[in-house]
Amino acid sequence: MVQLSHISDIADSHLPRRLMRYILLYCSSGRVDLQVDGKALTLHPGEVVTITSGQIHHYTTGENTTGYVLEFSLDFFCKDDKDIELIFHNGLFCHFDQNEVIAVDAPLVEGQLALIYEELADRPYQYLISVHSRITLLLVAINRAKVQRGDEIWKPDALFLKFLEAVRHNFAHNYPVSKFAEMLGATEIKLNELARLHAGKTAQHVVYGLITSEAKRLLIYSDISIKEAAYTLGFNDPYYFSNFFKKQTGMSPKAFKEQYGR
Repeated sequence: MVQLSHISDIADSHLPRRLMRYILLYCSSGRVDLQVDGKALTLHPGEVVTITSGQIHHYTTGENTTGYVLEFSLDFFCKDDKDIELIFHNGLFCHFDQNEVIAVDAPLVEGQLALIYEELADRPYQYLISVHSRITLLLVAINRAKVQRGDEIWKPDALFLKFLEAVRHNFAHNYPVSKFAEMLGATEIKLNELARLHAGKTAQHVVYGLITSEAKRLLIYSDISIKEAAYTLGFNDPYYFSNFFKKQTGMSPKAFKEQYGR
């Protein structure tokens, strides 16, 4: 699935929404004030921000603001491991809540977005192949912008990214790392090796980090109780969930919800 909209055409953009798609927000003119998982960011002309599948976000724009919102699913873009690695190259679509504003080559990026919009509107022969190629060009352009500003190059391994996706789709099951290794045709040793290489921690602690991020989303943006949040995340005992959350964040779920909840 792939979709491109003018930034002003997104209905109720000021309301928190969660899409299981990867989103690229680009500002052509004006200003965009947005929040991603509670983190405030501001886009100015020639800047983009990438939002990972599952992150909760909302934004407001000025009267004369223009730009684009590109959405695509993992299934649409990732035809092979190289595509998976490109999505996450240099932390573009990062599962670790590191969203950032990136200044890009505006004529190049805006030109490709305009061509994608045209392709999706007209649907000429093999238009999806063309759109896939143009998204690839966009991601390369953003990566180059990050390298040119001095960012360290980070090239992830496709297996590690598949591990992150598997965790994100199975919060309710509370699977151990061994189960994810089995699902991915790998070993715990290999997942731990990749986790230490890419995240500086064990695979289990990567799982803990993703669970904590999801718990924060539930506590900030939903009206469910702490007990319901615990069950949603695979904890059979809400007391254990509270202890887990406090160990990860330094705050109890109750205190966190009171301070940051909407």
